[in-house]
Amino acid sequence: MTLTIEQVEYIADLARLELSDEEKDHYRQQLSAILEYAGRLQTLDTSGIAPTSSVLPPRSVLRPDQSRAGLTRQALLSNAPDAVKDQFRVPLILE
Repeated sequence: MTLTIEQVEYIADLARLELSDEEKDHYRQQLSAILEYAGRLQTLDTSGIAPTSSVLPPRSVLRPDQSRAGLTRQALLSNAPDAVKDQFRVPLILE
């Protein structure tokens, strides 16, 4: 699919970009090539491929959960701008 200069101008307007005539032609060529490649990908038969398949082995990037002691009430309230009876005091927002 080859884009027209008018389509590139419309896309640039949506992105709030001011492009020179050379940039418009350059981006027209680049965007057209991307759309043509995406069109070729659409013709591939992927019916035999599972949606979550990957060439990489599965692995978790998360660390295992470890329980540990939390902060004490005094430590939590030590930086509070205002605390009363071991609780945070916040400004009244409703009357």
